[in-house]
Amino acid sequence: MAATSQLAQLAAQVADQVLPYLPEAVQSHASNVSPVALVAFLAAVPAAAVSLAASAASSSSTSRKGRLPPHVGHWVPFLGSMISFGMRPLDWLAEQRKQHGDIFTFTMFGREMTYVLGPDGNHAVLNGKLADISAELAYNSLTKPVFGADVVYDTSNPVFMEQKRFVKAGLSAENLRSYVPLIEAETLNYFTRWQGQQGEGELAKALAELTIMTASRCLMGEEVRSKLDESVAQLYHDLDQGFQPINFLFEKLPLPTYRRRDIAQKKMADLFLDIMKERRATGRTNNNDVLQVLMDADYKNGTKLTDIEAAHLMIALLMAGQHTSSTTGTWCMSFLAANPDVFADLATELHNELGGDWSRPLDFDLLKRLPLLDACIRETLRLRSPIYAIMRKVVRPVEIMGHVVPAGHYLCASPAVSQRDPEVYEDPMAFKPRRWLDTTNNAQMQKILRAETDMAAAEDFGFGVVGGSARSNYLPFGAGRHRCIGEPFAYVQLKTIIATLVREFATFEFVNGPSAFPKEDFTSMIVMPEKPIMIKYTRRERSPLTGAAAVAAS
Repeated sequence: MAATSQLAQLAAQVADQVLPYLPEAVQSHASNVSPVALVAFLAAVPAAAVSLAASAASSSSTSRKGRLPPHVGHWVPFLGSMISFGMRPLDWLAEQRKQHGDIFTFTMFGREMTYVLGPDGNHAVLNGKLADISAELAYNSLTKPVFGADVVYDTSNPVFMEQKRFVKAGLSAENLRSYVPLIEAETLNYFTRWQGQQGEGELAKALAELTIMTASRCLMGEEVRSKLDESVAQLYHDLDQGFQPINFLFEKLPLPTYRRRDIAQKKMADLFLDIMKERRATGRTNNNDVLQVLMDADYKNGTKLTDIEAAHLMIALLMAGQHTSSTTGTWCMSFLAANPDVFADLATELHNELGGDWSRPLDFDLLKRLPLLDACIRETLRLRSPIYAIMRKVVRPVEIMGHVVPAGHYLCASPAVSQRDPEVYEDPMAFKPRRWLDTTNNAQMQKILRAETDMAAAEDFGFGVVGGSARSNYLPFGAGRHRCIGEPFAYVQLKTIIATLVREFATFEFVNGPSAFPKEDFTSMIVMPEKPIMIKYTRRERSPLTGAAAVAAS
């Protein structure tokens, strides 16, 4: 009886907290829900308050094997905190962290999501034992329909590690060096579309298209680049529409987007299969691209990588790298448009390295001598990490931070939250690239940079050592066995594109001023900027497009 009374009192307290926000919530979503659903929602509020109270009352409960993480209360059963989290995930996670600490669980569409935040949380997820947590079980329903069977998360972890090794072989320092003039030429050629000495252009669309052009030319071969016409662009679009949050919740639905995704996946795989067949038939097998590396790859047991596996890996490489690079490039150029002083300093740095000659072409070694450019990209990745959450499915109960996370939960880290931590970064929401250059009196930044150059599990691709530590407040490319192998290429691609744009344009600003800086769009799996992003520009008088570089770009 006493317990019932306490629960009723707690329900009343919850209702007092929830009801004041109800009109705002209803107004926010009324245009997107049917009247019947809205009535059902309103009718459910009293019961939801009791549900929240019960959830809150059990937040410190224990299982037979140990103490469970705190559970975030919710007032809509099954949906749980999905709407609150989905609308503003990073802010919401930071708020829950203040209330519950670095580990907590919340319900999202019937799934129990346990977040572990901070450096220790990053380590628990990214370097967790394979027997305890599984990336394959977390992501396969999302990635298999897009990438295809028997690759990435649709195979065992040891096989996936071998497949990553194949791709990495195509990203050697020698290959990266050869990619710089190709990316520069593609960039110069693309921005002839922004006509005139002065004008306006839409940034997000430009960098999305340019990124896929540069990636295809460097990694996939001339055949793929030459086929980037409207039909292939449509295939990519249809595949991309299968990479949305709804696809994480529902692997198969009788919807047009799902059908178009499946058709596009088959056609894209056939495209790569035809290219491989033609290369062998014509003897053109001496190519400097990842596709050729995959064509020649053998597993450690002597089994050859099949053509269909190679085709599916190429789709994975295309899809995984496209959004992250184009999004980071768009955010970086947006930050530069909002900070003309940084843009000017970057131009000065580049001009000095070019020997005062704006028409001089870029090269691999020159890009390595641009510390401010490197800092701008690092700061962009800190503030606008393309992926805000990393998930694993808990296979067996695992103890973390003094709590036991049950099997069946999704264990999640959010390096993006760590990268905005005010305890680590001074003025964390401000774009301050120079924080990466002068770390003499900043112990936290020194620690982060040491983690980045951890020699224990490191490889040098020519742009510095890639560390293996996961206990860090800066992990834009992840860590551990699932660290992004495309990081070296991403840096080459981004540095070349941004340096080319800084060399090409004397001014680069928002049409509507600094207040037009884009907001974050959390409606997709990648945190993209809201569109359109209109830029007004002025070209430099001595543009590379007026000289030999224009010929190379054509």
